[in-house]
Amino acid sequence: IELVLRHGKFPKLIELKDLRGDLHIHSKWSDGTNSIEEIAKFYKKNGFEYIAITDHSLSVGVAHGLTLERLKMQWDEIDEINKDLAGEVGEAGAGFKILKGAEVDIRKNGEVDYPDKILRRLDIVIASSHMRFKLTEEEQTRRIITALKNPYVRILGHPSGRLIGSREPLKFDMEAVIKAAVDNNVVLEINSFPDRLDLADIYVKMAKELGAKFAISSDSHNLVHFEYLKYGVFVGRRGWLTAADVINTWPTTKVKEFFEKKRR
Repeated sequence: IELVLRHGKFPKLIELKDLRGDLHIHSKWSDGTNSIEEIAKFYKKNGFEYIAITDHSLSVGVAHGLTLERLKMQWDEIDEINKDLAGEVGEAGAGFKILKGAEVDIRKNGEVDYPDKILRRLDIVIASSHMRFKLTEEEQTRRIITALKNPYVRILGHPSGRLIGSREPLKFDMEAVIKAAVDNNVVLEINSFPDRLDLADIYVKMAKELGAKFAISSDSHNLVHFEYLKYGVFVGRRGWLTAADVINTWPTTKVKEFFEKKRR
């Protein structure tokens, strides 16, 4: 209502068809069930222009997190698949691209799970919390903000860490974390997985008003999870997001340029 009164009309809210890429996908290299090639061909067939393969880092042992050696092996595979896809035109009218990524765990002190010499070679780094849920609000806030200051972290994954019906969200100062994300040019994820739906809509609206950018991601572990993207779009719409607020509505070149900025 406030936005309507301010602008005199409803904004054109984001729609599922606006998404050009998915920036949070797990393959069978960690805890996913599909090969990178299967994932790429599936998304291409569905009209997407790019994906990011973001398997877990080493600390998340239960999810078969990648050692540095395995991560480098995965890069070689991505390079080969990208060569095969080069020049092919998908339904969206552009050549398809697989971005090299990782979902790195945030440690207790705010450091992330891979060294900088590895992070700088990735196209995209998602920093997420999968452990350390019993820290105080002050400790959690400091920990997350420290991770956001890392020059290679580009997305804060499922920011609250909640699992609906089974795990409460982390206790931290959400406004301070959002402001730190904006200050450090870090994107906030809207995780579309039904168990998460994280960031919640009330915080999406808060973050938009504070100048944040967003990524609506599937957190897919299986091709059927592609369908979950619509739930993230619904959350974004409840937070009054337009396509311009969401980076994976951008073309591949613009997304890559955005990721490069913080690394320089």
